[in-house]
Amino acid sequence: MQALRTAATGMAAQELNVEVISNNIANMNTVGFKRQRAEFEDLLYQNIEQAGAQTSDQGTIVPTGVQIGAGVRSGSVYRITTQGTLTNTGNQLDIAIDGQGYFQVLMPTGDTAYTRAGNFSVNDQGQIVTTDGYLIQPAITVPSNATSVTISPSGQVQVTQPGAAAPAVVGQIQLATFVNQGGLEAIGDNLFLVSAASGAATTGSPNTAGFGQLKQGYTEASNVDAVAEITALIVAQRAYEMNSKVVSTADQMLATASNTKTG
Repeated sequence: MQALRTAATGMAAQELNVEVISNNIANMNTVGFKRQRAEFEDLLYQNIEQAGAQTSDQGTIVPTGVQIGAGVRSGSVYRITTQGTLTNTGNQLDIAIDGQGYFQVLMPTGDTAYTRAGNFSVNDQGQIVTTDGYLIQPAITVPSNATSVTISPSGQVQVTQPGAAAPAVVGQIQLATFVNQGGLEAIGDNLFLVSAASGAATTGSPNTAGFGQLKQGYTEASNVDAVAEITALIVAQRAYEMNSKVVSTADQMLATASNTKTG
């Protein structure tokens, strides 16, 4: 019975849906996290009677035909890149991007990764790094005797040192943008890599055309909406239950047919 296979595809689809939703909920408090959404497509149809087929010598045709669907499959898991809420932390090395762009990070492999998580620190050499110790690019070093660090909306990093009449510029933060942000490859640790779908990175200074501005002392919160995710979870659960009910019903119908033949 085709209904068994069709309902099974529905159950598998909703299982994937719940996995995506659970990951969103798990990352509600992850800095810079972008929620994902599962998208689905219907499967091929079996044409029992073709619409438009001629049914008589007088030219009458079938108006709608008979097509039986084979179920559903996952089409994609799409990343929603809307802006998260900016949260004031008071940490002078926390930086949030208000608008478009990603921070650039140098990986141990030599590759460049990209992130929206701006909760930075300094390592033992005074270099600004991510929570995993990866250097931001271009590299910026804060002198050990610096009493304060100031980061402008345009990404210029200045430090105040004892005895200095004016702050000294120690670096310039650069951002990267992509034609298709949703096509970036997530590798964990709040990092993304360029893919064929995302297109090459375009770099530039913050607060210029096409790039967001920086806000020092802030981080960007996850864009996960708890209420929306719980609602989606309930809908997915109900859909899974309905598909399982179809399986039970189809099984009962097959049992009835089998008993009828036996009788």
